[in-house]
Amino acid sequence: MKTECVDQSYNIKSEIKVEDITRVGPSVSFPMVKTEVDEDLFDVDRVLQEQKVEVSSEEDDVLTERTVDNIEKSVPKQRAGIGREEDDWTRCGSNRPDCSNISDVSRNSNKCDICNEVFETLQSMKLHFHIHTVNKAFKCHVCGKFFSLLGHLKRHSRIHTGEKRFKCEVCGKCFSESTNLNQHARIHTGEKPFKCDVCGKCFLRLGDLKRHGRIHTGERLFKCQVCGECFSHSGHLKQHLRIHTRERPFKCEDCGKFFLESSNLNTHARIHTGEKPFNCDECGKSFPRLGDLKQHVRIHTGERPFKCELCEKSFSQLGHLQQHVRIHTGEKPFKCEVCGKCFSESSNLNTHARIHSGIKPFQCDVCGKCFSRSGDLKQHVRIHTGEKLFKCEMCGKCFSDTSKLNTHARIHTGEKPFKCDVCGKCFLRLRDLNQHVRIHTGEKPFKCEVCGKCFSQLGNMQLHLRSHTGERPFKCEVCGKCFSQLGELRKHVRIHTGERPFKCVVCGKGFIISGNLSKHVRIHLGEKLFK
Repeated sequence: MKTECVDQSYNIKSEIKVEDITRVGPSVSFPMVKTEVDEDLFDVDRVLQEQKVEVSSEEDDVLTERTVDNIEKSVPKQRAGIGREEDDWTRCGSNRPDCSNISDVSRNSNKCDICNEVFETLQSMKLHFHIHTVNKAFKCHVCGKFFSLLGHLKRHSRIHTGEKRFKCEVCGKCFSESTNLNQHARIHTGEKPFKCDVCGKCFLRLGDLKRHGRIHTGERLFKCQVCGECFSHSGHLKQHLRIHTRERPFKCEDCGKFFLESSNLNTHARIHTGEKPFNCDECGKSFPRLGDLKQHVRIHTGERPFKCELCEKSFSQLGHLQQHVRIHTGEKPFKCEVCGKCFSESSNLNTHARIHSGIKPFQCDVCGKCFSRSGDLKQHVRIHTGEKLFKCEMCGKCFSDTSKLNTHARIHTGEKPFKCDVCGKCFLRLRDLNQHVRIHTGEKPFKCEVCGKCFSQLGNMQLHLRSHTGERPFKCEVCGKCFSQLGELRKHVRIHTGERPFKCVVCGKGFIISGNLSKHVRIHLGEKLFK
C-alpha cells in the first residue's frame, strides 16, 4: 500500500484516546506542521499533556502494538517527519529513503525490508522502522546525540546519569535497560531460546546466535585495515588491532602489568590471589585456567592429538607442536631488540630479556634466592623438599625435573642429538654443544668484573670470582673444611671414606682422583713423568 503526502495536518489528539495507551514509552514523532512562526514537532509527551494523561517514569519505555496501530490510523496518508514541502523535513542531513511499502510487508514477518534486520517480536520491528522513517527530533543535552524516539533518548540519558533502575530479584544486580535485565534473568532460569539450525546449540541472546552462525558459514565480515586479516566478530577485530597499536588497556593493580584483553587480566589476577577454580577429577590438582586443566587431563588419558607432519611426533598441546615444527624449519621469529639474538619462542625471548634488565621476579620462600624464570624456581624448590617426581624406567633413578630425566635417558639410548657443524662432534645436551662451539670461535662472553678476565663458560667465571671474594660455600661435614668448588669437596670426602674409584687396569691400585691414575699408568708404560 503506497501512501501519498497531502497538504493538510491531522488533528492527532482527537484520534488518540486515554484507554488506547496501556504502556507509555518512547515518543513517536508525529507530522511536522508548518506554522506561521516556526516549524514544530509533535511528540507523544505533548499529546499526552493535552489529553491530561499522567505518564509514570517507572513504566517501560515501549509502546504497545495497539498504540502503534492507533497512531498509524490517526495518520493514514501522511508519514512522520514530512510537512507540506519535501524540503521541510530533515533527518540528520540524509536523504529520505523510499519506505512507502513498509506497512504492508511488515505485517507478514518480523524482518525489516530496508536493512534486513530480524526482530523477536512484531512490536520491536515496528519501533525499529522509525530509524528509517522518522526525523531524529530528540536531542541529548549532554553529548548532543539525536534520537528518533523519546524512549531511546531516555535510555541513552542513563549512560550519563548512571541510573540502573532495573534490578534482578535473584542476585540483586542492576541494569539500565529492561531488555538487559531480561537477558540476565536467563542465566538464573537456564533458558536459552535461540537455537542454531545447523548444530542445535542454544544461546541466551540472539546476537550470540548470529555470531555463532558465522562458524558454519565461514563468514568474516570484519576486516583489519592494516594487515587485511578478517574476523567473524567485531570484538576479535578490536583485540587484533591492539597488536598493531601495541595498546594494552587492562592493567593489573597489584603488579602493574598490562594486558591486551580483560580475560587475560582476570586470569593473571589469580596469580596474586592464589585462586585455582578448576580441579582435576583424577588427582585433585587445581589450576587457575580451564585450558590448563584440559591440558593436564591429557597426562592421565595419554591423549596426544597434535601430530607433526614431518616426523610424526605427537604432542598433547598445540603450542608444543608449533614450537616443535620450528626445529624442522629453523624459524626464529622472536628477536631481542637489545642484542639482536633470535628465538623460536616468545617465552624464551621474554626470559632472555631479563638478562639485560637484570630482573629476577621469582623468589624462593625458603632461602630467598631469586630466579628469572618460574620454572627455575620450581626446580630449585625441590632442592629443599627433596622431591624427585620423574623416574627413569631403565635404571630407576629419579630426577627433580623432566629435562634432566630426558637428558639422562640418552645415556641408555646412546643418543647425542646435538652435533657440531665444525668438527662433527655430538653431544647429549644443547648447552654442551654451545660451550664446545666456543672452542672453535674463541668466544669468551663471560667477563670477570673484578680483573676483566674472560671465560667461555658461565660456571668457570663463577668459580673464578670466588678467588677474589674468598667464598668457599662447600663444607665438609666430617672435618669442617671448606672448598670453593663442589668437585674439590667430593675429592676431599674420599679421604674420610677411603674410596678410591679410579683403579689401574694393570696392577689394580686405586686412586682418589683420575689425575693420579693417569700419572701412575705412565710407570707401566715406561714414560717419564717429567720431561
